[in-house]
Amino acid sequence: MARPRPTLPIEVDASAQQPLGMPAADFLRDYWQKKPLLVRNAFPGFVSPIEPEDLAGLACEDTALSRLIQHDRERDAWKVRHGPFAEEEFPGLGDHDWTLLVQDVDKWDADIAALLSRFDFLPRWRIDDVMVSFAATGGSVGAHVDQYDVFLLQAQGHRRWQIDTRDAPPLHFRKDVELRLLQRFTPDHDWVLGPGDMLYLPPGVPHHGVAEDPCLTFSVGMRAPSAAELLGDFVDTLASESDDGLRYADPDLEPARDTNEIDAAAMQRAVEALNVLRMNDPDRLGDWFGRFVTLYRSSGEAVPADDGRSRIEIEWDLQQGHMLHRHPWTRMAWRRATRGARLYAAGHVYELPVRDAQAIAAAPVFDGTAYAKLSDRGRDAVYDLLAGGHYHLAEPDGGAP
Repeated sequence: MARPRPTLPIEVDASAQQPLGMPAADFLRDYWQKKPLLVRNAFPGFVSPIEPEDLAGLACEDTALSRLIQHDRERDAWKVRHGPFAEEEFPGLGDHDWTLLVQDVDKWDADIAALLSRFDFLPRWRIDDVMVSFAATGGSVGAHVDQYDVFLLQAQGHRRWQIDTRDAPPLHFRKDVELRLLQRFTPDHDWVLGPGDMLYLPPGVPHHGVAEDPCLTFSVGMRAPSAAELLGDFVDTLASESDDGLRYADPDLEPARDTNEIDAAAMQRAVEALNVLRMNDPDRLGDWFGRFVTLYRSSGEAVPADDGRSRIEIEWDLQQGHMLHRHPWTRMAWRRATRGARLYAAGHVYELPVRDAQAIAAAPVFDGTAYAKLSDRGRDAVYDLLAGGHYHLAEPDGGAP
């Protein structure tokens, strides 16, 4: 008789050797998209690289995606406002029951972006952003579910998290608020997280976080496009690339028994007409997905810069110690192709040797030595991306040339 598998723990302690409290392979096998996991001391001695004042300042920027959520406990009413906000608004918010959330903080702050290296056991293109929230005491966004994986890292203060791990929990939403809040929430786990603690939640797990005191929480969210998003973009790509000469055809047509009927033969021809458009070429299919997944959903994007510098001048600057810094909104990934590799950068595709594609996708900063190691095609791709605003040239001390 087979032995029953031991019950997996829902709470573990991290160590220097195992930041997830276990090998990454075990986490992916047993928890990823399957079970929640609380990792105590995942970031030991963690000190937040930003302060609440920094987050408030960012929420005042026109191009930052920010929300302010306030909760009236007496009436159980919720109010949601979207940024940008004026600085003078924050002192009047009071000391309880409100939350400020700013998305994509990793695109604005290099220290926040550096935290993503701790998640290198996941494909980087799967990571969407680091959202940072500041909550006054009692602040919350209500009980809800997310349709993507998220790691909730406590950065400052303390937050109480409650989750419901039961199979098929009720997922009916309130209709009286702008937020998608659950009508009913019955938690079966309850924890208070302090700085450095991290809670992993797979998609679909109801959860509710409430600030025990003023606190900062970093949410590392995964990109999980819906099937409808994938299908919509896929169909748009097929349609834009299709030959207008490919049409519904019926050379085998026979006399109609009923001139108003769409018969089975007609439906089969319709299916065959659609099948002609299928991407049977794996490189073509891979190029579609690579372009799709490296296009960012936000309004932030690279803008071409015309500083008048020639390629010879730029390459000379790199030899003298200047560096190319990737634009924070430019996502990259690569894929092995039938021949060589494809590099995908913000929806663009480049055919490159595997070594070049790996090197460019992995390096947020390029110095002269790394640039010189690229092939001619690799250097062409980098220069093209620079011209498109996906890199900027900086002096060794970080300044522009």
